[in-house]
Amino acid sequence: MNQIKVGIFLKELRKEKGLTQQQLAEKLNVSDGTVSRWETGSNMPDIGMLVYIADFYDVSIPEIIYGERKSENMNMETRNTAVAMAEYSHNEKKNGKAKIAAALLSLFGIFIIISALSIFPSESSWGSVYSVLGSLILIVGIYVFLRQQLVKRGMCILVIGGCIAMLFAAFSLTDYIAAKHFDQVPRFRYQTCYDSRIPDQVVHKTIFFTAVQKNPGTGEEQVYILKR
Repeated sequence: MNQIKVGIFLKELRKEKGLTQQQLAEKLNVSDGTVSRWETGSNMPDIGMLVYIADFYDVSIPEIIYGERKSENMNMETRNTAVAMAEYSHNEKKNGKAKIAAALLSLFGIFIIISALSIFPSESSWGSVYSVLGSLILIVGIYVFLRQQLVKRGMCILVIGGCIAMLFAAFSLTDYIAAKHFDQVPRFRYQTCYDSRIPDQVVHKTIFFTAVQKNPGTGEEQVYILKR
């Protein structure tokens, strides 16, 4: 099955109806982006929608699959319709499994992040390690989902970059709130400094702020943000 040819055929059928992509999308109850992906051959309608489209355009399903109206040549190839339909169904199931895998990866990544932040104390570096690991799994899940949606590479990179920036901002914000309001040292610190001249004080540095831990391990322990 030539998806590009099918897409061109679907575009021709739409133009014969005198419809824009947006008008067709409204009639089929889908987005105009979905119609665009059909017509460029980037994606194909599912089986149920294929039947509806064939009825809407008054053509047969084999005509859509082969990307052309019935001809003598097509009639000779009618025996291959079942094979083409089987291939179509197989691709649809494959895409469905990939989407499920993407969702599971994303959920698993979120679960690891939440568990790491909940289980490990802020002083332990394992909380940040597992949070980063969970973030990587989450990003992979989002990437797999985007690829299944046939998002363009440039847009895919932009979305992934945005997700990474949001996670980074979220971790930094939770660190700041924990240090400022709950007397907890920042998890995502890149340096911890001890000064023998001030034995009751530990300095924790992050990219955006510096937190000072006074009297660590005692009942008078206090954490505050060092003003720059």
